[in-house]
Amino acid sequence: MAEESATKRLGTSTPPLRIGTHNGHFHADEALAISLLRLHPTYTTSTLLRTRDPSLLSTCHTIVDVGGVYDPTQNRYDHHQRTFSHTFPGRPTKLSSAGLVWLHFGKAIIAASCGGLAEDGGETTLLWEKLYGSFIEAIDANDNGIGLYDTALLAAAGIERRFDAGAVNVSALVGDLNHNWNDPKPADPDAAQEAEDQRFLEASSFIGDVFRRKLAFYVDAWLPARSIVQEAYAARAKHDPRGRIVVFPQSVPWKDHLYTVEAEAEARVQADSGVPGDTEKESKVLYVLYPEDPSAPATSRWRIQCVPVTKDSFESRQALPEAWRGMRDEELDGLSGIPGCVFVHASGFIGGNRTWDGVRQMALKAVEM
Repeated sequence: MAEESATKRLGTSTPPLRIGTHNGHFHADEALAISLLRLHPTYTTSTLLRTRDPSLLSTCHTIVDVGGVYDPTQNRYDHHQRTFSHTFPGRPTKLSSAGLVWLHFGKAIIAASCGGLAEDGGETTLLWEKLYGSFIEAIDANDNGIGLYDTALLAAAGIERRFDAGAVNVSALVGDLNHNWNDPKPADPDAAQEAEDQRFLEASSFIGDVFRRKLAFYVDAWLPARSIVQEAYAARAKHDPRGRIVVFPQSVPWKDHLYTVEAEAEARVQADSGVPGDTEKESKVLYVLYPEDPSAPATSRWRIQCVPVTKDSFESRQALPEAWRGMRDEELDGLSGIPGCVFVHASGFIGGNRTWDGVRQMALKAVEM
């Protein structure tokens, strides 16, 4: 069933709807699923029941992460059944309860949370896909036991982890909010369940706050940057005939958009010529430039930043020259032959100059080295 039909089917009703999920040890997926549902107008005042008792769950309007049924026509969103294999469109990861809720209610949640965006609009769909891939998919993978990398391939290549990052992710932090095995518990079963439910509500509020900050960033900062990157990319030949330098009027979240714009440009070349677009290094953007003070670019200091190989990579397509790295001020001026240099990072991924002309010279010299 199409995800937008969920909103039409729910309608409104009184008294408040009841959402059901399981009690016991909780995970990030159902904590997020409950928080997401409560961002939907239909569930704003909903109540929550945590139980595994089928007779009690049958009193709930909507059930997530328990019950062994995935049937959106009946508001049932479990993913634990053996036959379940659903994924988000265009993504390989099996959904958890968080992904199921996002699949069916995500566009409506975006529209309700962001005035001016239509549920069926193109920007809403872009945000729906982006928030899944950048946040919710990791929750789905964690709950389904899917690793970030194929461990067999890593072992075959002799690659070992440099450190353990297992406790530094949202799913782990949510898990930490469960009671420890040896924490004292109330003797009364109802009081014990109430204490456990309180921990769950704390976890759901925590991961919900993380999600809302992500949503606000993508709506208020990431999405408006898209047109800025598109315009700067279209004008790149003004700064380098081979298009390797892009100049922004200010610092913006540019990486996602730049990779998308480049891919779209290569697709157009392929469509026009019938052969794959040029993917050699020199056809790619290597450096982006932007003023530190966008209100006064003529007098501002400027930054030069290298484009990474991938969005999350620490490896640059072409780092700033090795001889410049870790140098500052007059010493860097002498090494580069460019006045006004401020610094180049020791890894060569970013640098600065006191003027636009200076940073432009740094970029023009670096692309040829």
